[in-house]
Amino acid sequence: MPLPDTRQSLFAADALLPAGWARNVLLEWNAAGQLTAVTPDSQPAGDTPRAAGPVLPGMPNLHSHAFQRAFGGLTEFRGAAQDSFWSWRTLMYRFAAKISPEQLEAIATWLYIEMLEAGYTSVCEFHYLHHDADGTPYADDATLALALLRAARRAGIGITLLPVLYQSSGFGALPPGEGQRRFIRSTDSMLRLLERLHPLCKAQGARLGLAPHSLRAVPPEGLRDALAGLDAIDASAPIHIHIAEQTAEVDACLAWSGQRPVAWLLDHAAVDGRWCLVHATHMDADEYRRAAASGAIAGLCPTTEANLGDGIFDFNAWRAAGGRWGIGSDSHACVNAAEELLMLEYGQRLVTRQRNVGADAAHREVATALMLGAVEGGARAAGRTIAGLAAGQQADFVVLDAAHLALQGLAAPEMLSSHVFASHRTSAIDGAWVAGQPRIAAARHALHDEAAAAFVAARSQLLSKD
Repeated sequence: MPLPDTRQSLFAADALLPAGWARNVLLEWNAAGQLTAVTPDSQPAGDTPRAAGPVLPGMPNLHSHAFQRAFGGLTEFRGAAQDSFWSWRTLMYRFAAKISPEQLEAIATWLYIEMLEAGYTSVCEFHYLHHDADGTPYADDATLALALLRAARRAGIGITLLPVLYQSSGFGALPPGEGQRRFIRSTDSMLRLLERLHPLCKAQGARLGLAPHSLRAVPPEGLRDALAGLDAIDASAPIHIHIAEQTAEVDACLAWSGQRPVAWLLDHAAVDGRWCLVHATHMDADEYRRAAASGAIAGLCPTTEANLGDGIFDFNAWRAAGGRWGIGSDSHACVNAAEELLMLEYGQRLVTRQRNVGADAAHREVATALMLGAVEGGARAAGRTIAGLAAGQQADFVVLDAAHLALQGLAAPEMLSSHVFASHRTSAIDGAWVAGQPRIAAARHALHDEAAAAFVAARSQLLSKD
């Protein structure tokens, strides 16, 4: 008996392919959610479903701390003579100390639904909340990691899970502080966790990687041994690290080693295309050149970097050196793929005092160039086949609403520009698909109200604690 035809399809009058915009595009995918054909200038059958507007590749969110969504907006008051990232971090530690596994799952489920409704179709979860409130490991050491995997599965978002190795409070292997007790792991403990999670992630269609938190939090021997252990589990697994986010971090690294953080990393680890250098805000010219040549992805989080007063990445220098990059929402002060692109562009305009900085030789429209760059780099950082609308990639895509007031009467490139620069940035999204499955329809997730209520309840419980 022949097998049933499980192919699915969608016709788009306009679609943003890796090489640029195309007309009359037929997308086809199989039961596994993989695109089997992407055909411009097509003539679809009469019963082929049609997109409500331009089809965009799904955006990977390459940097997320899910639990931090629950205290978004709660640190916007002056608590010191000069507030900074470091005073914010103290407040974050206090909040992190209270969260239960059930609350984490509720927060992450709602966050991942927000992401889908805002144009993200996958997330790299930089997961460093490992233990119980007093620092004692749970009976099941994977308890909080499993909560995140369940949240992603329930929301229907793709996930790259990045358990975080955190061992010290500063350069020179300074002992961890009390606020870090839920984060701390030995290298052996981390490798046992990865071995436990590896088959579970594979069964879910997720990807597992490793996140050495930062050079200040992982001493050289810990970094060396963890990377060797990861290679034994999966030699292609993605590796993400916070680096050069703050000038104080750069100064401390110089005092410790005589080198800037990115330069030290490049000299002491085999940095390549598996790596995502999260933030990498404060590099000198040689670091920009060397890091870009390594193939590593720069993980840019413009709204969080602005919220924390980090500084502004030199986007022109990175691209001039051939560097790849992607975007993340990090602390989730904002959860909106288009908003990150807008903030990236506006930050560069303020620094250079020019307009349309993000355009490139291939694409004169800023939104188009930024969208394609972020998708390609984000896919590499995620370690998953989600690099856009092409055969062999996963069928992850977002549909804009051509009937939206900001988009009506415009050509497709102008619709995307209006979505990024002239709408409310989620309001023009009609639908989102992950692995060929519809997750957002008519701008809403099926679990929107239920998940939102659970999030509010979890946050209220946390805020009521002493």
